[in-house]
Amino acid sequence: MILLSHEDWVARRGRFIALWTDARHAYALYQPGELVAVELVDGAYPALSHAGAAWFQRLAHDLNGHTALGATDTRPAIDHGRAADGTGPWPEFKSPEVEGVHQVAVGPIHAGIIEPGHFRFSVRGETVLKLEARLGYTHKGTLGLIRGKSPRLAARFAARVSGDATVAHASAFAHAAEAALRLEVPARAVYLRAVMAELERLANHTSDIGAIAGDAGFAFLDARFALARERLCAAAQAAFGHRLMMDAVIPGGVAGDISTGGAAAVLDALTALEAELPSLKRIFEDYASLQDRVVGTGIVPPALAAAYAAGGYAGRASGQTHDARLLPGYAPYDNFALFVPVEQEGDVAARIRIRLAEIPESIRLIRDMLHSLPETPIAIAPQAGSGAAVGAAESFRGPVWYWLRIESGVIADVFIADPSTLHWPLVEHAAATAILADFPLINKSINASYSGVDL
Repeated sequence: MILLSHEDWVARRGRFIALWTDARHAYALYQPGELVAVELVDGAYPALSHAGAAWFQRLAHDLNGHTALGATDTRPAIDHGRAADGTGPWPEFKSPEVEGVHQVAVGPIHAGIIEPGHFRFSVRGETVLKLEARLGYTHKGTLGLIRGKSPRLAARFAARVSGDATVAHASAFAHAAEAALRLEVPARAVYLRAVMAELERLANHTSDIGAIAGDAGFAFLDARFALARERLCAAAQAAFGHRLMMDAVIPGGVAGDISTGGAAAVLDALTALEAELPSLKRIFEDYASLQDRVVGTGIVPPALAAAYAAGGYAGRASGQTHDARLLPGYAPYDNFALFVPVEQEGDVAARIRIRLAEIPESIRLIRDMLHSLPETPIAIAPQAGSGAAVGAAESFRGPVWYWLRIESGVIADVFIADPSTLHWPLVEHAAATAILADFPLINKSINASYSGVDL
């Protein structure tokens, strides 16, 4: 960590990732894991001008009462201002001051079994002029639950920050804990973590592609990709004892070895997906009615994606090349010549194409890793040491970051940055380039996590 003056704090440039505060300092994280800090003065610090800093500064105020001096966005992040009896002021949503605008409210409870979030659209006719997303409905006090626990006990909470990315969150948490305690994880555990991470990526990519097609009224692709996801989840259950592989990654290694017959189950699921993928991709590309719904819809320009350090398919569909598996990088990906696809169009179609391109790459990685699994132990016990470190892991959405400060084997402080934090502003922008009926396609194509940002 580098302690900066207030002037250098404000002048710092780079690919901004996250901001948080503790009792004495405000911290800012820049890719590829550079951590800087500034001292708080009377509970305040200078606001940063980075596009992605606004939500983090709002969260620091809601959680810790610290003020970002000069911030232009002072709305609550997770504090809804509602008392236990349901009283309190309702949030104000301002529409653009043009003639013929009306507001459409959606959520926080939605028609499907999904996480809660409120969307307030300002529309004129069918055209969306502005979208304001209000989150915080899944605030669980995760940071507080992690503090005061050993890394092994706290790992369960990291694994539940966002259930669809449980392996990535658990891995990023483990990387931070292991760096802070200077642990060297056994090679077999490193490989098994990567196998699970790529399985998680495949399960989510197949689910997302099908769901986007379903939102466009194309039920066939939805059904076929849903079957592919089911095969992958069943293989994960057979190999690692849980369909989502929750609690399989722990600080020091993995909770259990791959089961007898587990590798064969995984490889069978990969073979089935690989066999059907070309025809499914051809259907996506050849049906004009589907292409009409996704091409040119929900555009995120490359400059905006760069300003928000967008990762995963949301960033790579808009010209961003970053991948935490390569930068800052972690084992075992340095042994497997990782290919990262990139598109420039930034629309729903491009975000689907990135997913389609990542699927065969993840299949290749899993096969290569399973065929070269090292014969070592699967875990070592963390000692009761002290230290502070940042850890990262690439989820299917993009990089997950954890910062931990451990004192005598107990976590004294923590912060978590899910990639969705920097993606929600892109959802708001993309919605305002389309009509209201296209929002389900746009929202699913970016697929930002609600739970991942509420902490």
